[in-house]
Amino acid sequence: MRKCLQSLVLVLVLAGGASSAWADDASDIRAVITQQLQAFKTGDGAAAYSLAAPNIQRMFPSPEIFMSMVQSGYAPVFQSSNATFGPLKAEGPGFRQEVNLTDPSGQSHIASYTLERQPDGSLKITGCSIRKGNDLSA
Repeated sequence: MRKCLQSLVLVLVLAGGASSAWADDASDIRAVITQQLQAFKTGDGAAAYSLAAPNIQRMFPSPEIFMSMVQSGYAPVFQSSNATFGPLKAEGPGFRQEVNLTDPSGQSHIASYTLERQPDGSLKITGCSIRKGNDLSA
């Protein structure tokens, strides 16, 4: 009986630690995405680029090339407003974060970001896909 109680306490402690780590990850994820969206709004290519993972930086080898790609291919993200964070999921070695955005015309979009912790402990954006939302913002 005592061994069962010790095991139960250990499970509860570990679950609490995992919950705390998940909350830290969720907070970091929101911060990284928010920082990148703000960098896009202010035209700070270096800051936006610094939040992209190495796989993205290899495809777009300078902040200028990266910003040009985002502006032309991801306009709803580049010019977004009203970002609200939806579901966060663990996915493979990283995370998937849904973000509801509004473009300048008022159309809603859902940006689905993937992020991974890097060897230095930082969190970087590894990808983003966009789909239209179902509503228009007021």
